[in-house]
Amino acid sequence: MLTTLKRIVQEVNSAADLGSALTILVSRVQAAMGTEVCSIYLFNPESRRYVLMATKGLNAEAVGRVSLAPNEGVVGLVAQREEPINLDDASSHPRYLYLSETGEEVYNSFLGVPIIHHRRILGVLVVQQRAKRKFDESEEAFMVTMSAQLAAVLAHAEASGQVLGFDQTSQSNTKPARDVLVPGVPGSPGVAIGKVVVISHKADLYGVPDKTIKDSAEEVRRFQAAIDGARSQIRKVGEALADLRPEERALFDVYIRMLDDDALGNEVIRRIEEHKQWAQGALRDVILGYVAHFERMDDAYLRERATDIKDLGARVLAQLQESVELAPEFPENTILVSDELTPAMLGEVPESKLKGLVSVKGSANSHVAILARAMGIPAVMGAIDLPVKQLDGLQMVVDGYRGRLFTHPSKRLRTQFQAIVEEEKAFVKGFEALKDLPAQTTDGHRIRLMVNTGLITDAVRSKDRGAEGVGLYRTEIPFMMGERFPSETEQANIYRQQLETFAPNPVTMRTLDIGGDKSLPYFPIEEENPFLGWRGIRVTLDHPEIFLLQVRAMLKASIGLNNLQIMLPMITTISEVEEAQHLIYRAYQEVRNDGFDVQMPKIGVMIEVPAAVYLARQLAQMVDFLSVGSNDLTQYLLAVDRNNPRVADLYDAFHPAVLNALQRIVNDGHQEGKPVSVCGEMASHPSGALLLMAMGFDSLSMNATNLPRVKSVLRAIDMPWAKALLEEVMGIDNPQIIASMVELALERRGMGRFIRPGS
Repeated sequence: MLTTLKRIVQEVNSAADLGSALTILVSRVQAAMGTEVCSIYLFNPESRRYVLMATKGLNAEAVGRVSLAPNEGVVGLVAQREEPINLDDASSHPRYLYLSETGEEVYNSFLGVPIIHHRRILGVLVVQQRAKRKFDESEEAFMVTMSAQLAAVLAHAEASGQVLGFDQTSQSNTKPARDVLVPGVPGSPGVAIGKVVVISHKADLYGVPDKTIKDSAEEVRRFQAAIDGARSQIRKVGEALADLRPEERALFDVYIRMLDDDALGNEVIRRIEEHKQWAQGALRDVILGYVAHFERMDDAYLRERATDIKDLGARVLAQLQESVELAPEFPENTILVSDELTPAMLGEVPESKLKGLVSVKGSANSHVAILARAMGIPAVMGAIDLPVKQLDGLQMVVDGYRGRLFTHPSKRLRTQFQAIVEEEKAFVKGFEALKDLPAQTTDGHRIRLMVNTGLITDAVRSKDRGAEGVGLYRTEIPFMMGERFPSETEQANIYRQQLETFAPNPVTMRTLDIGGDKSLPYFPIEEENPFLGWRGIRVTLDHPEIFLLQVRAMLKASIGLNNLQIMLPMITTISEVEEAQHLIYRAYQEVRNDGFDVQMPKIGVMIEVPAAVYLARQLAQMVDFLSVGSNDLTQYLLAVDRNNPRVADLYDAFHPAVLNALQRIVNDGHQEGKPVSVCGEMASHPSGALLLMAMGFDSLSMNATNLPRVKSVLRAIDMPWAKALLEEVMGIDNPQIIASMVELALERRGMGRFIRPGS
């Protein structure tokens, strides 16, 4: 069954459109199950009915015409109960509904399974048979697996604008999907509304987007030139391998013959001319079609030929991409979308036209997300349900605050988000007057607002927003941007820029924090479970040569400024702090012995894991300050990967366990007379900042974009009111209710406009 399942999935995924995919699926499942009927009912949100959209065995004329309400029929019951229903005599069931148009009255056995995606019912997959029998457990399991695969296909089709099997270019009166929500991970705050430009990696067949053309003849000419280039390249490779036997070198001749006009080449040209496809898209469809065909073969030797065909297609694609004479056209409101965005891709778009970024892969800590925050461009990462290649040229709304995308936005939705964009612009202007004012409550309580930085552009923008220093400088960013470890001098120059920008205010530099979802291309870390693996201080203590060099660079950069603070990430034991302090003191003595007049900086630790929460008091006795990394602390306390959109709803910094841990940390730190700060995303939201201030944290560090908003809220309230609100929410056991209570309290104080946009 596993082999059969793989073959069906490959065929369905290579279908030209949703209608074809559904037709293929019912036919293949009917054959695989050995039943007489397989049907798919999809939920139409406009009519709120389950419509028969594909069948193998029932009356074909009923497709698109027959439908059931959620409370009708056994199909409706499957959807209501959200679980399979397996009957040996469906007509005797109380919910059985006779539909004369389908001709299903002769079928007795019924097995229906719900099609669910992100807790949303998309439809029901059904098989039926004349004989009265219950389907066995293996058959039921196969159907459940098949429905899970179909759910992903439907989600992709919905996001690309197809509804109930009809493409938006069809002559059908069916409307394209509107306001389709695709979840992701917040990468950079803000809202963008614009036109999608899909950009793919070089020679990546799977990443080639769909595009229509006007001049088929020109595309054919380009394709033929690419074929000639690939032939020449293959010949050179074959000639270079002179040591091969004649029969082995003959393989290169086979490659070349496959490119002839009566083979692959002719099929690509036909698709260009008949379907008005651009050459890259036509090549993609032909090559991947052959690949799927070969991968379904039983013979192992023939299955291996799929790899050869993919290689051949990649070579031709590379030639096509090199032959493109004109750069892509970027509209004034470009939303750049890719399977995996890279910093180099951002450089291809004029900065004035780049309004938003979307990446299927990646996290809030990826290179692109960090650059987006530095540039002030809204970004959503980890949008795994996005059908990238089908989106080029479509309208999209990017909600970087909540990590959401809307494809095919309606006029109403565009108007709603445009209001947020205009509100943001007005807020930025209104906040200019706050730049030089302290974050001080109406009754005189003072809290320091700092920023998280990683690039010098971060620092410049942060200073303009009124930051009072840097609570977290991510030193790994310069490491991630290069192709090797930066030298001591290179690091010192980079760190000096940050220190000078904020002097005399403090700049807290976190020592190299790689691992987890942050890797270096020249120092890869491959692990089964990277977030619980070799990361943070664990890496640098295992490589003291890296740690010492970095600390030496920090110390030299601070000469004459004396505003450096060093922070140790991912601390879980007392011995780690002792070992790190020993290395810092050693580096300090080495720099002093080299003749540099430097002061010993303050040293602190990050509280990010549960172990550190329970060691907070002992840690505070050893260092000068504590800083809570609320992002990692939340994910470790809740066992939720914060970069995984599938469990994004479970990641909540307002969870009672998180709030209690935060209160414990600040209390323990203060009992030892040490300042305690927060440098995670929780501090970036007015609601979170309000609770953190009430808990007693001495400073908050956040992204520069949200700093003025947080300052406005804190300057408009008094500390007794904030403490009373904190005491009230600490007795609540539901994080959603806690968040709602805080937001409602702010609204009642006339600060609703400062709450996170889009919420």
